[in-house]
Order: sequence, then C-alpha cells, then structure tokens
Amino acid sequence: MDDTRWLTEAEQEVWRTFITMLGALVDTLDKQLQRDSALPYTYYEILVVLSHAPDRSLRMSELAGLRGSSRSRLSHAVARLESAGWVERRECPTDKRGSLAVLTDKGFEVLAAAAPGHVTAVREAIFDRLSPEQVRELGRISATVLDGLDPGQCLPGSRELG
Repeated sequence: MDDTRWLTEAEQEVWRTFITMLGALVDTLDKQLQRDSALPYTYYEILVVLSHAPDRSLRMSELAGLRGSSRSRLSHAVARLESAGWVERRECPTDKRGSLAVLTDKGFEVLAAAAPGHVTAVREAIFDRLSPEQVRELGRISATVLDGLDPGQCLPGSRELG
C-alpha cells in the first residue's frame, strides 16, 4: 500500500518556488563575493562560523556539521583556506584523533573586508524587499523548519529570530 503523502498542487508550487529562490539567492551571494572579494560563498561561510566560535576555533567534525558538509568536502575547503593563510589546522588538545580549524588574523581581516559587500547584497536581495512583518514571519518559518532538521547542521545563533 502506498502511504506517501504527495504534495498538493499548491504545495508543489511553493516548494518549486522556494528551491528556485534558494538556488538563485546562493548564486547571487556567491557572485557578489567572488566579484568583490575573490572569495567563494562556501569559504565565506566557513570563515563566518569560525569567527563566531570561541577562540575562533572549532573541531573539523563540528565545523562540517554546522556547514552541512561532508568531512572530506570540508577538509578540501579548509586546505584551500589554509594555503591562503586564512585558517590553520591544529591538533585537538582533548582528542588526538581530531583536529581543529582555527581562523587566523589574516582570515579574520579577509572576512571583515568582505562582510560589508556581503551584508549589502543580503539586504538588497532579502530585507529591502520585505516588510517588517514579512521579516518576522520569515524568521519564524525558518526557525520552525530548522527545529525539524538535524540540529548538528544548524548555524550557531540561527534560531535567534522569531
């Protein structure tokens, strides 16, 4: 017996619009960061997460979970950030099997230089288009959806809206 709860036509339309919007938004933000800072969006997000971590440092496995990335994909990205001098890998003092990704001062400077343009792009793409009530509703909706997802894949502070 097929007990799949198929999407209604209205739900399909919302889902497709949402997915298209999400892809276009990430593409827009990536293009802005690449153009203005020569920094891919994925690398920017890694730097942001590290900048908010205590001592600007996280275990690689935790960073992978927070970014919703596989460990191998994250390891490759961190290797690129390391070669640029923006991140360092260090041994984890509490677990010799693990390693830490640490945001360097140079990486923090790169992040600080890229942030104003990125925030402007986010503001123009989202917040300037929405009313204050729509912003609050977007926060509530996002928090509700995040509550049903893997908590290891949520950015710190991502539930502060709403």
